Amino acid sequence: MSNTRKQQPANPLLADSDLPLFDAIQAEHVSPAIDQLLADNRARLSELLTQENLDWDGLMQPLEAMDDQLNQAWSPVVHLNAVVNSPALRDAYNENIPKLSDYETEMGQNRQLFDAFRSLADRQDELGLDAAQRKVLADELRDFRLSGVDLPEDKQARFKEIQQQLSSLQAKFEENLIDAAAAWHLKVTEERQLAGIPDDAIARARGIAQEGGHDGWWFALDFPHYHAIATHAENEELRRAMYEAWVTRGSDQGPTAGTYDNSDIMREILALRQEEAGLLGYDNFAEVSLASKMADSTEEVETFLLRLLERVKPRAEQEFAALCDFARDELGMKTVNAWDTGFASERLRKARYDLSQQELKPYFPLQKAIDGLFWLVGELYGFSVKETAASHTWHPDVRLFEITDANGEHRGRLYMDLFARPQKRSGAWMDEVKNRFRKSSGLQHPVAHLVCNFSPPGKDGKPATLTHDDVQTLFHEFGHCLHHLSTQVDYPSVAGINGVAWDAVELPSQFHENFCWDRDILKRLTAHVDSGESLPDVLIDRMLAARHFNAGLFLVRQLEFALFDLRLHRQPGADVGATLAATRQEVAVVPAPAFNRFAHGFSHIFAGGYAAGYYSYLWAEVMSSDAFGAFEEAGLLDKATGRRFLNCILEKGGSAEPGELFVAFRGRAANEDAFLRHHGMDK
Repeated sequence: MSNTRKQQPANPLLADSDLPLFDAIQAEHVSPAIDQLLADNRARLSELLTQENLDWDGLMQPLEAMDDQLNQAWSPVVHLNAVVNSPALRDAYNENIPKLSDYETEMGQNRQLFDAFRSLADRQDELGLDAAQRKVLADELRDFRLSGVDLPEDKQARFKEIQQQLSSLQAKFEENLIDAAAAWHLKVTEERQLAGIPDDAIARARGIAQEGGHDGWWFALDFPHYHAIATHAENEELRRAMYEAWVTRGSDQGPTAGTYDNSDIMREILALRQEEAGLLGYDNFAEVSLASKMADSTEEVETFLLRLLERVKPRAEQEFAALCDFARDELGMKTVNAWDTGFASERLRKARYDLSQQELKPYFPLQKAIDGLFWLVGELYGFSVKETAASHTWHPDVRLFEITDANGEHRGRLYMDLFARPQKRSGAWMDEVKNRFRKSSGLQHPVAHLVCNFSPPGKDGKPATLTHDDVQTLFHEFGHCLHHLSTQVDYPSVAGINGVAWDAVELPSQFHENFCWDRDILKRLTAHVDSGESLPDVLIDRMLAARHFNAGLFLVRQLEFALFDLRLHRQPGADVGATLAATRQEVAVVPAPAFNRFAHGFSHIFAGGYAAGYYSYLWAEVMSSDAFGAFEEAGLLDKATGRRFLNCILEKGGSAEPGELFVAFRGRAANEDAFLRHHGMDK
């Protein structure tokens, strides 16, 4: 018998590869990789802190390298857990969340490291640090204090426990939503019940049923099918069934009531956040959240939101009254319930503007929209985006693109994963794969993910098509990606989207949505799937006329979310249901049924980074609208304005305060005029 041991395959999470080896990553790789990196990082930190007269290269550069390597191992795990969720991967993910939480808190509470950072900050003039390096230090010192570096040992230990518990609870919240969605389908057995539903949604539902060996049609509990039913199904029973399943995911109500219930998780999360705030000397968690944002106080945020509400709610009330009148007089509805609003709104849009979203969809083949988007960034910023071979991906639909600038220099690469499928998180998002980082071995270029849940192509050979809302989503997420990929900052902690105040991070994404409404650009984005004809002027005219259709209802809904989130985190001991009910009483225009459990699926604040920060969408949109106003003034494709936006906003990442960057671009601070005008609220 040979004594030669069989060589074990290298761990793909530790591989020195140009791009992650997604197809090789297995659940059993996760813990060994994370354990090794955390041990290596702790040992390396001990070595660094034995040095005297530390400078940037002796401390900050190696710390950035440590964080970057850990990020490159963990980022693929986070991503795969969201897009190809499986029990084994989920277990591995959850097993390592506490380890990473402990490590992060441990670093944030390391007094010796904090003193070293403070020493560098005190000597930044002497050391000749540039503006980005100074911003890194300022952010780090703030985050040390938010990690409890000044707390006594017993309170530091409790703070660490809180962070660990929060990480696990937030992951469980998202898992419950994925599981609840996977556990239910809307099953239809009679063809007559499908009246009004778009053909592509019906074909997909038929395919899902056939794949499971069933008759009829099975509609998945994901956004493409939810939207198709809620907006187009003539059968009210189907609309109600889909609506109820959607708004009760992860709750004590609906078809999976109690099985994946987030109620206790939400209460625990809120209690732990409040305890964290108390340990840090804040009155509430909203104050903790705002410590790293543009807004100066919770009072400033609430005043901002209530000022908008005062302008918006009368318009929303008028819109809902008109919708109810139309539904009664033209559709024979005695009452417009929450599950009827999408259907009635689409019918009213058609009646008022002779425009249907379904009528527009064949004009927006996915590839044509992508080509138009890439053309636009070429015109604005001089960028070229080309598809390149994508190997080692997690799904056959995944595509990879390379971005080069006007000088032919490589800027970064972008993965796109655009279609809905089982075991994939709902929604649309951007995430980082790699950060820009100038190492001694050379420049590491950034890589990003762009993930959506569009309806996949049918089996008839025709390409996937998008609604106009989908096109705006594509532009939105690509704006985030551009922010990450075009950065010229060499330090990962403030490169791209990193280090950007959360209430400003939506600026580039929302900014790019505006281009989807220009007539000439719409021509570039469209080619009918059958005729190849671009969107005709008569339809563009109707689109533009309908642009502000029910804008008040949309904004009131956003204000409801933002105020609920702020008040939930501003009032210690706030009850989720009571806070939501009180906020709806003040803000909402469309009544919500008693079974509605919106909060139980509000991942942004219970599983994402928007806790006490959902207002950021509206706050940033004020800036994005004002920034777009500069293009309206100069010419939408004005190259000088485009390059200025690139240089002042996109390339700077988090290397300076967003307010300063905005003033550098616009020449003044942002105001709300363009925001109100873009929503038709300026009159």
